Amino acid sequence: MRSRLLPLLMVLMAAVLLALGFPLALSRAAAQQQRLVVDRIDDTARMAALAQFVTDDTGSATGRGERRATLAAELARSYEVYEIRAGVFLRDGAAVAKAPAAWGLPAAGEGRAAFREALLGRRSEDPEQVWPWQDRRLFVASPVVRDGDVVAVVVTDSPTGRLRSRVLRGWLLIAAGESVAMLVAIGAAARLAGWVLLPVRVLDAATHAIATGRMKARVAAAGGPPELRRLARSFNEMADNVEQVLEQQRAFVADASHQLRNPLSALLLRIELLALELPRENEEIASVRTEGMRLGTVLDGLLDLALAEHARAEAILTDVGALAGERVGAWTALAAERGVRLDWRGAAVTAWVDPVALSSALDAVIDNALKFTPSGESVVVSAGSSGDTSTIVVEDGGPGLTDEELTRIGDRFWRSGHHQNVAGSGLGLSIARALVAGWGGTLTHARGERRGLRATLTLPRSAPPR
Repeated sequence: MRSRLLPLLMVLMAAVLLALGFPLALSRAAAQQQRLVVDRIDDTARMAALAQFVTDDTGSATGRGERRATLAAELARSYEVYEIRAGVFLRDGAAVAKAPAAWGLPAAGEGRAAFREALLGRRSEDPEQVWPWQDRRLFVASPVVRDGDVVAVVVTDSPTGRLRSRVLRGWLLIAAGESVAMLVAIGAAARLAGWVLLPVRVLDAATHAIATGRMKARVAAAGGPPELRRLARSFNEMADNVEQVLEQQRAFVADASHQLRNPLSALLLRIELLALELPRENEEIASVRTEGMRLGTVLDGLLDLALAEHARAEAILTDVGALAGERVGAWTALAAERGVRLDWRGAAVTAWVDPVALSSALDAVIDNALKFTPSGESVVVSAGSSGDTSTIVVEDGGPGLTDEELTRIGDRFWRSGHHQNVAGSGLGLSIARALVAGWGGTLTHARGERRGLRATLTLPRSAPPR
């Protein structure tokens, strides 16, 4: 969830920063250009004031010459210092004074448009915005008015290199500021996401622990938003209720199995006494005896299952390869009686398990494999490790199960419809699964590589959390 929440927050923050940064960049560029335009307007106004006297025919020729020289010097200084090309042009476009000498009034474009606008008695309109990637020049024109008439026009042609550099530097500062703000926002978002998702991670871990059989797992409802703290408290209440119901169920199964075992034993004893007074070939007595023994097996299985689900496993570091080899040796004689070859292909691997519980689980799995493997076939038991788990695999040579039946294997009292004639209670694999779940292990079933069924016990190689 963190990997999905953080990108979403980052995209939202980037959108906000861009929404703020673009107008700021545009406004900075416009402000820089407006500043340049205002300077050029001041320059043209000053030059227009000088040009009024230059174009005045009422004075002496000497005075007009001096004023023309002053105006020419002003224009030349602007060009030498600021590289601003400027000139005073009469209405017909003839130059009164200009700098540099080779420059003239443009025949078309923005310069000619500004000249025509000034002939109407008003300053030229503000030029279009110049962007850092545009190599353009700015034209500003002001009319020279004498006695209410426009007698000439002052036109300035300014370079935009410095303007574009200032705009670009401003944009880089804005980009740097937004980058810093984005990094700060990412850090804040990461902290915020961690604060929000911490209870979710704790809740997920507790849910996984309960799903794997550790019913004592709970959530500390101390951090995060109020909604998640309330969810944690509700989860703890639910876990308490579930644990209480399971405990009651286990206690009922254990008590019922124990209480029924004594009457059943007494009943079987009376059946044996009754059988002494009847012919030895009496089929009804034999049938009652068989069903009674089968009922006793079911009660024993229920009691074992209740104890397996209720017992608290004490996992220790164990050589599960040696333990599996020992159990294979214990079952070899029975396998030979049934005509089944029991092979051990193990290795020295370790895992954190309860040795007694693992022995019982292995006995249940091997017994199940031998039951359904016909004479002349083999059952192969192997052990290995990969990553942080060790595995014990029991693969039989029986008829196997369908895909639908594989989904039900391990359910209590479930048996395949094709194997009802095989003795059993349908509780052995359920007991084995409950035993290995006590320390975080799993028991899964799949089709074998050759035929039959493959049972895999997956065992943790690291110590379980306290």
